[in-house]
Amino acid sequence: MNFNKILEKNYIQASVPCRVDLGGTLDISTFYLPLHYLSPSSFNIALDLRTKVSLLPWEEGYVKVSSKGFESAVFKDDEAPFNHPMGLMFALAKYFDAHGVHIKIESSSPPRSALGGSSSAAVAIISAFYKALGKEINPEQIAWLAHYIESSVAGVPCGMQDQLAAAFGGVNQWIWKMGEKYPEFERIPVFENEADIKTFNSNILIAYCGIPHVSKDINKQWVESFVRGETRLVFKKIVDLTKEFSKAVKSKNFRQAAKLMNQETKLRLGMTPDVLDKAGKKMFEKAINCDCGARFTGAGGGGCLWAIGEALDIENLKFFWEEILTSVETAKILDTKIENKGILMVNGEW
Repeated sequence: MNFNKILEKNYIQASVPCRVDLGGTLDISTFYLPLHYLSPSSFNIALDLRTKVSLLPWEEGYVKVSSKGFESAVFKDDEAPFNHPMGLMFALAKYFDAHGVHIKIESSSPPRSALGGSSSAAVAIISAFYKALGKEINPEQIAWLAHYIESSVAGVPCGMQDQLAAAFGGVNQWIWKMGEKYPEFERIPVFENEADIKTFNSNILIAYCGIPHVSKDINKQWVESFVRGETRLVFKKIVDLTKEFSKAVKSKNFRQAAKLMNQETKLRLGMTPDVLDKAGKKMFEKAINCDCGARFTGAGGGGCLWAIGEALDIENLKFFWEEILTSVETAKILDTKIENKGILMVNGEW
């Protein structure tokens, strides 16, 4: 379908938030189906570092994708490779049989920062195409579609917590389960009102460690060890820790949440020591010393770390983290806060 004519009249923009998380990997069916009797869940926080996607007119028969941190690419619509660095974006365009379109991605988060950027972009792209076609913006449907298209081209098992944070926003616990015919999720908002979410900003800290990550490497190790039966007990512990962590945050017991987060991080380090680099390990130790919890975001191995704790402890930790990060070029504390909204179109509405 030639989108050139549609977009010449009115180009489309959509934006979505990125996320930090705990209990990731459990959103992959390889894990939550064998562990279904434990009701596995993941916890995440949407951040106002939004990814904006614009659909612009382009030459008929061709699709262009551009994104900061990647080389722009143009292919004939039937020749776009899905194993390209931006192959997911071309696969999304192909789902809509789209050509005559330039997909422009602008992210407020650092490239490959382990904040769920590519999955967030997928949600924004689908939302933009839906808007262009006059289709209803249904966050749940869009999140599932983004998940399945990404899973079909990634070459590794994929979860969907990134897509859900992008689609819905807020602070949520997601329970993974099997319905009568297909996988389902249950969304449990951790805070019921915006005032609690606003206050919660003072209990978290997010830092970019300056080194881009490649999530599939560490994810692959977790999946393979689980499939071999080597880490089942570890992931059962992670299921319990994630549930207890969500309860602690909901009850605003941030010291307890910090302890639980550190336990989860240590379990991950035991399986994959490379999940934290040298600077990350120093930051993790400082967090423990400051009575805070710290964890890599996503699958780690570079990207971002986030911390949780009492407001005064977080303020103290910020000083030490800034000191550590000065030695790494491009590393920094991210100026961000919790984003309570998910998918937004250019006018701020669906």
